Amino acid sequence: MKGKLMIQGTASSVGKSLLCAAFCRIFREDGFSVAPFKSQNMALNSYVTADGLEMGRAQVMQAEAALIPPVVEMNPVLLKPTSDQGSQVIVMGRPVGSMAAMDYLRWKEKLLPVIDQAYKKLAESHDIIVIEGAGSPAEINLKQQDLVNMGLARRIKAPVLLVGDIDRGGVFASLYGTAALLEPAERELLQGVIINKFRGDRAVLEPGLEQLAELVNLPVLGVVPYMHFNLDDEDSVTDRFRGRSVAGPALNVQVIRLPRISNFTDFNPLELFDDVNFSYIHEPNELESPDLLILPGSKNTIEDLISLRKMGWDKALREHVGAGGLLMGICGGFQMLGERIRDPEGVESSVPEVPGFGFLAMTTVMESEKSTRQVEAAWLYSDHGYFSGMGDGTAISGYEIHMGQTEYGTLEQPVYLKDAAVREGAVNREGTVFGTYLHGIFDNFAWTEKLLNGLRRRRGLPEMKSDLPLSYRDFKEGEYTRLASVVRESLDLDLIYDTIRRGV
Repeated sequence: MKGKLMIQGTASSVGKSLLCAAFCRIFREDGFSVAPFKSQNMALNSYVTADGLEMGRAQVMQAEAALIPPVVEMNPVLLKPTSDQGSQVIVMGRPVGSMAAMDYLRWKEKLLPVIDQAYKKLAESHDIIVIEGAGSPAEINLKQQDLVNMGLARRIKAPVLLVGDIDRGGVFASLYGTAALLEPAERELLQGVIINKFRGDRAVLEPGLEQLAELVNLPVLGVVPYMHFNLDDEDSVTDRFRGRSVAGPALNVQVIRLPRISNFTDFNPLELFDDVNFSYIHEPNELESPDLLILPGSKNTIEDLISLRKMGWDKALREHVGAGGLLMGICGGFQMLGERIRDPEGVESSVPEVPGFGFLAMTTVMESEKSTRQVEAAWLYSDHGYFSGMGDGTAISGYEIHMGQTEYGTLEQPVYLKDAAVREGAVNREGTVFGTYLHGIFDNFAWTEKLLNGLRRRRGLPEMKSDLPLSYRDFKEGEYTRLASVVRESLDLDLIYDTIRRGV
């Protein structure tokens, strides 16, 4: 069987990404070669493919569910917001520049051949393509320039399933209203509706389902229950920012939620350890004496650094380290820990130079060329502080996505990059401040467990040995199987397969 299936939603965050991942795993379990596709993604959570190209995390998650390596054709256009009105534009994995919203709207028609070629390449090598839309197809102000919803569906003749989120309320009105706002040619592509994130007794819902099917003249293909899976989020519209608390004696890990936070998927693995309280915070008054305080990645490091300083984080970080807490920076957060950041070419900001927080004797210079690569490495530092005894060469894998090059001087560098035969990252003399460019470092559970045990020793807590697998990727494999099982039981798959075979 060769075919395609497109999932569109009544709004952002109705569950499209997760349902597409479920379909990728279900179709793979049923013996088909399947690949995900999203023509245009807007997100600050991204990933680097094996050939050093950048793409959105949602399609990486879906590729993992399909048991295939992620390739940039799955997400040919990625927009990474740098401000409220502008984004860095990444085409086929490479940045082509930053554009204001109106400039991009006028320019993006040039991307149609790129998108069509990427889709064609996937369709030639897979049985089924699972296509994800973006936001809602009923954004009537954007229809003329649509690359990702009904504009794409019409060009490739894709059958569309429409998903609504009942948990936020108004699901019947949003499904009916979305269908009503579609043009006749678009309406013909709709083949069914799905209600997602349901809590309660489905029998109470049945009368509404029957009436909805009559109103939209489409089958209701199923009701998917509200689910929680520890899988990667596409963007900042997520429940993860609410944090996680556990009972009893526990470590306290807090992440500063930068205005332009990126790749917060780095921290998903920390939620799997039984004795870790985890939270995202904005301001210094939200600090709860964390054992580990993290500065995450940023899409605009200089502007976020300026914002943090205005909020009083300079003093708060010094008090945290002075009180014995560990301070860690990743990517842009790592750059902030240095003595200064320079941007002479205006790559990220109109500010040519700012002082960093000054914990690490290093300087970063922003450059137009972005570093993107996967990394295999080993941890070799064990001299001081929380890292005592860790330097046994524990294997680490991850990826780099950053603007700027850092001059480290004489700093101790803890991460040995096997492919480049160089060291990366930096630790201060006391072993209380650490930074790295390596996204995904916490995915390496052996390393993460050792770090957490170092924190436990300093707190006088007993060390722990988790029963987690070797990596977050191994853990997620079980999550994909569980996700597929729940969705399989909730939807009319026979009718969905008929839709794929029949097409439009």
